[in-house]
Amino acid sequence: MTISNNQRRKMKSAARFFAVQALFQMEATGQTVDAITREFEDHRFGEIIDDVEMAEGDVDTFRRMMDRAVDLQAKIDQMTDRALVVKWPIARIDPTWRALFRAAGAELLDKDTPPKVVISEFVAVAEAFSHDGKEPKFVNAVLDHMAREAQPEAF
Repeated sequence: MTISNNQRRKMKSAARFFAVQALFQMEATGQTVDAITREFEDHRFGEIIDDVEMAEGDVDTFRRMMDRAVDLQAKIDQMTDRALVVKWPIARIDPTWRALFRAAGAELLDKDTPPKVVISEFVAVAEAFSHDGKEPKFVNAVLDHMAREAQPEAF
Protein backbone atom coordinates (compact mmCIF):
# COMPACT_ATOMS: atom_id res chain seq x y z
CA MET A 1 0.00 0.00 0.00
CA THR A 2 1.37 3.39 -0.99
CA ILE A 3 0.92 6.37 1.27
CA SER A 4 0.04 9.66 -0.42
CA ASN A 5 1.92 12.85 0.42
CA ASN A 6 -1.23 14.20 2.06
CA GLN A 7 -1.54 11.09 4.25
CA ARG A 8 2.17 11.28 5.16
CA ARG A 9 1.71 14.94 6.22
CA LYS A 10 -1.27 13.97 8.39
CA MET A 11 0.75 11.18 9.99
CA LYS A 12 3.63 13.59 10.74
CA SER A 13 1.16 16.08 12.23
CA ALA A 14 -0.28 13.31 14.40
CA ALA A 15 3.25 12.33 15.49
CA ARG A 16 3.85 15.91 16.65
CA PHE A 17 0.59 15.92 18.61
CA PHE A 18 1.42 12.55 20.20
CA ALA A 19 4.98 13.72 21.03
CA VAL A 20 3.59 16.64 23.04
CA GLN A 21 1.24 14.30 24.91
CA ALA A 22 4.02 11.76 25.48
CA LEU A 23 6.52 14.34 26.75
CA PHE A 24 3.85 15.74 29.08
CA GLN A 25 3.08 12.23 30.38
CA MET A 26 6.77 11.46 30.76
CA GLU A 27 7.29 14.52 32.96
CA ALA A 28 4.12 13.85 34.98
CA THR A 29 4.82 10.17 35.64
CA GLY A 30 8.61 9.94 35.58
CA GLN A 31 8.49 7.07 33.05
CA THR A 32 11.39 6.55 30.65
CA VAL A 33 11.32 7.69 27.06
CA ASP A 34 11.38 4.04 25.93
CA ALA A 35 8.37 3.07 28.07
CA ILE A 36 6.32 6.10 26.96
CA THR A 37 7.26 5.63 23.30
CA ARG A 38 6.19 1.97 23.43
CA GLU A 39 2.92 2.85 25.16
CA PHE A 40 2.01 5.46 22.57
CA GLU A 41 2.94 3.30 19.60
CA ASP A 42 1.11 0.27 21.01
CA HIS A 43 -1.97 1.93 22.47
CA ARG A 44 -2.43 5.54 21.34
CA PHE A 45 -1.73 5.50 17.60
CA GLY A 46 -5.07 4.65 15.98
CA GLU A 47 -6.82 4.32 19.36
CA ILE A 48 -10.61 4.65 19.40
CA ILE A 49 -11.90 7.09 22.03
CA ASP A 50 -15.65 7.77 22.31
CA ASP A 51 -16.20 6.17 18.88
CA VAL A 52 -13.58 8.47 17.31
CA GLU A 53 -10.50 6.84 15.85
CA MET A 54 -7.27 8.69 16.64
CA ALA A 55 -4.88 9.27 13.76
CA GLU A 56 -2.00 6.97 13.03
CA GLY A 57 1.24 8.79 13.79
CA ASP A 58 4.38 8.54 11.72
CA VAL A 59 6.46 6.23 13.92
CA ASP A 60 9.86 7.43 12.65
CA THR A 61 8.95 11.10 13.20
CA PHE A 62 7.56 10.34 16.65
CA ARG A 63 10.59 8.30 17.78
CA ARG A 64 13.10 10.82 16.46
CA MET A 65 11.28 13.72 18.10
CA MET A 66 11.02 11.89 21.43
CA ASP A 67 14.69 10.83 21.44
CA ARG A 68 15.93 14.29 20.43
CA ALA A 69 13.63 16.08 22.91
CA VAL A 70 15.09 13.97 25.73
CA ASP A 71 18.72 14.02 24.51
CA LEU A 72 18.68 17.78 23.85
CA GLN A 73 16.34 18.79 26.68
CA ALA A 74 18.83 21.11 28.43
CA LYS A 75 19.67 22.90 25.19
CA ILE A 76 15.99 23.16 24.18
CA ASP A 77 15.00 24.42 27.65
CA GLN A 78 17.73 27.09 27.50
CA MET A 79 16.49 28.15 24.04
CA THR A 80 12.94 28.31 25.40
CA ASP A 81 14.05 30.33 28.44
CA ARG A 82 15.67 32.90 26.15
CA ALA A 83 12.41 33.15 24.19
CA LEU A 84 10.27 33.68 27.29
CA VAL A 85 10.12 36.92 29.24
CA VAL A 86 12.43 37.05 32.23
CA LYS A 87 9.57 36.66 34.73
CA TRP A 88 8.48 33.36 33.18
CA PRO A 89 11.30 30.80 33.06
CA ILE A 90 10.37 27.45 31.55
CA ALA A 91 10.01 25.89 35.01
CA ARG A 92 7.07 28.24 35.71
CA ILE A 93 5.05 27.60 32.57
CA ASP A 94 2.29 25.02 32.20
CA PRO A 95 3.67 21.49 31.64
CA THR A 96 1.64 21.22 28.41
CA TRP A 97 3.49 24.15 26.86
CA ARG A 98 6.81 22.92 28.24
CA ALA A 99 6.21 19.59 26.46
CA LEU A 100 5.20 21.41 23.27
CA PHE A 101 8.34 23.60 23.29
CA ARG A 102 10.52 20.54 23.85
CA ALA A 103 8.95 18.64 20.94
CA ALA A 104 9.12 21.69 18.66
CA GLY A 105 12.67 22.46 19.78
CA ALA A 106 13.73 18.92 18.92
CA GLU A 107 12.37 19.37 15.41
CA LEU A 108 13.84 22.87 15.01
CA LEU A 109 17.30 21.62 16.00
CA ASP A 110 16.92 18.66 13.63
CA LYS A 111 16.77 21.13 10.71
CA ASP A 112 15.04 18.63 8.39
CA THR A 113 11.78 20.58 8.34
CA PRO A 114 11.62 24.27 7.43
CA PRO A 115 11.16 26.32 10.63
CA LYS A 116 7.99 28.03 9.38
CA VAL A 117 6.43 24.58 8.91
CA VAL A 118 7.48 23.54 12.43
CA ILE A 119 5.98 26.74 13.88
CA SER A 120 2.74 26.31 11.94
CA GLU A 121 2.39 22.65 12.93
CA PHE A 122 2.97 23.28 16.63
CA VAL A 123 0.68 26.32 16.70
CA ALA A 124 -1.99 23.93 15.39
CA VAL A 125 -1.16 21.54 18.25
CA ALA A 126 -1.43 24.49 20.67
CA GLU A 127 -4.89 25.25 19.29
CA ALA A 128 -5.96 21.72 20.18
CA PHE A 129 -4.83 22.25 23.80
CA SER A 130 -5.92 25.90 24.10
CA HIS A 131 -8.41 26.90 26.78
CA ASP A 132 -8.94 30.57 26.04
CA GLY A 133 -7.54 31.05 22.55
CA LYS A 134 -4.57 33.12 23.74
CA GLU A 135 -2.10 30.26 23.99
CA PRO A 136 -1.54 29.77 20.23
CA LYS A 137 -0.33 33.39 19.91
CA PHE A 138 2.00 32.87 22.86
CA VAL A 139 3.27 29.60 21.37
CA ASN A 140 3.76 31.26 17.97
CA ALA A 141 5.86 34.08 19.49
CA VAL A 142 8.05 31.71 21.54
CA LEU A 143 8.56 29.30 18.63
CA ASP A 144 9.41 32.16 16.25
CA HIS A 145 12.16 33.27 18.64
CA MET A 146 13.40 29.68 19.07
CA ALA A 147 13.39 29.10 15.30
CA ARG A 148 15.41 32.25 14.63
CA GLU A 149 17.99 31.06 17.16
CA ALA A 150 18.08 27.44 15.91
CA GLN A 151 18.04 28.24 12.19
CA PRO A 152 18.95 31.92 11.60
CA GLU A 153 19.86 31.15 7.99
CA ALA A 154 16.20 30.34 7.25
CA PHE A 155 15.05 33.90 8.03
